Amino acid sequence: MSNTAPLARYRTMRRIRSFEERVGELFLKGESAGSMLHLSIGEEGVVGVTDAMRPGDSFTTHHRGHGVFLARGADPARMMAEIAGKATGYCGGKGGSMHIADRQLGHLGANAIVGGGIPHVVGAGITARNRGLDHVSVAFFGDGAMSQGILYEAMNMAALWRLPVVFCCINNQYGMGTRVDRSAGRVAFAERARAFGLAGAWVDGADVEAVHRMAADLLAGARAGQPAFLELSVYRFYGHARMDKSPYRTPEEEAEGRRRDPLATARGALLAAGIATEAELDRIDAEAGAEMDAALAAAIAAPAPAPEAMFRDVYAPGTPQPQPQADRLRAILAEGSAA
Repeated sequence: MSNTAPLARYRTMRRIRSFEERVGELFLKGESAGSMLHLSIGEEGVVGVTDAMRPGDSFTTHHRGHGVFLARGADPARMMAEIAGKATGYCGGKGGSMHIADRQLGHLGANAIVGGGIPHVVGAGITARNRGLDHVSVAFFGDGAMSQGILYEAMNMAALWRLPVVFCCINNQYGMGTRVDRSAGRVAFAERARAFGLAGAWVDGADVEAVHRMAADLLAGARAGQPAFLELSVYRFYGHARMDKSPYRTPEEEAEGRRRDPLATARGALLAAGIATEAELDRIDAEAGAEMDAALAAAIAAPAPAPEAMFRDVYAPGTPQPQPQADRLRAILAEGSAA
């Protein structure tokens, strides 16, 4: 492996961290569309998975999907505009933070329903197999989805039909305010997957290079007909959503969890290996910050969707658009006055 790959992964991780920090700022400025913003700060090690994927691979995400989408090539300005509910966003401002999608980049959609996007990768896997495509579909979800029945149905179908699918659980230790060991009798999630016939593995999500090695092996197996499950153990730096101050966690626990910082770990490894200098990494950090500052400013300045766009993409092409209530009332009043 060349020295450029770990450095490129660090750059992507820094861009994700800077983007999420600006998303939090967007909320504080009162410019976000809604209050339910779920940040992926602390989960940047997922870049080890996204970097092992190939062009043509598809994926679904969950509440904290900003980082995954950015790592797969998303435009941060369009992402930020979508989170702000602006017309220039990926979904014209209609999707917001939890429903961004872009088929061209393989993003089959984010989902606000816990585990809701997982079965979509089974359909994508069937499509790839039937068309003879060398593509893998990856479902990214949190530990909360490990209690959702749809996950187990999807894993069973993937194993039964030997589909090119990987289930990636980003275990940040909390489902909303409940610690994972208080909601699951046994937290060895990879063992559950192996019971279905999947290749199951656990990896420290704070070590992006370890994640990448494990993901590369599992993705290669999935392409050859062995679907897989990968659990990334990470720590959620902040509350469930932007307004959650996580009173259910002690300051000591949070301090300990934040010591498992994927960025700090990657930075230390790059310096220790002589791949980069402090000055080079500082420059990468500054470039990422400037890029996301520009995305934030562009999102705030972007136009809101036009009122007539409200029903676009809702009805089938050619269907007459609904008439606004105000227009209907004016027509009724006009008929009454004419009579």
